[in-house]
Amino acid sequence: MPTTRTQAFQLKPSNSSLMTEVESIIAEAAKLPLRDAAFSLWRQRPRLDTLEGPPMTPAEIGIARALSPEERSLKVRFNRDHAQDGATFDRLKRAYPQASDTEIKLAIIAAVRFDDACFKYFTVDSTDYWRRVVRAVALAQRQENPGYLEGTYQTARNHVAYYMK
Repeated sequence: MPTTRTQAFQLKPSNSSLMTEVESIIAEAAKLPLRDAAFSLWRQRPRLDTLEGPPMTPAEIGIARALSPEERSLKVRFNRDHAQDGATFDRLKRAYPQASDTEIKLAIIAAVRFDDACFKYFTVDSTDYWRRVVRAVALAQRQENPGYLEGTYQTARNHVAYYMK
């Protein structure tokens, strides 16, 4: 039984159930068009990173805790700027083994740009919250023109609504 909060978060289910969940997420993405799949896997990367990544060592936890807010921000920005070369590429390639590396990288770049634009266009004011969410995603859709399925736009609206509350 974990004795501290940190220990509780380090416990993970068995490898077979982890892989089943990862495989399920990737299989669902494979049912979507390539660009929609890239957005889906990009948005689910925190969960996938948790499932697929090795647990952090005590030394890594110490290093992560010692990062300044500026250093954390730089790390996040670097990962976003190079998403097409990271774990999202590998996951999308598993969902779309027949797609070329260039197609996959372009789909990931478009997904990250669209995701960024959704949050960029969200305004903080006193108007109706959901209307601001819908407006932000609609503006991002017009600006980035990703050509996603309606379900992907709904997912984007839900993510903006959740994270901007």
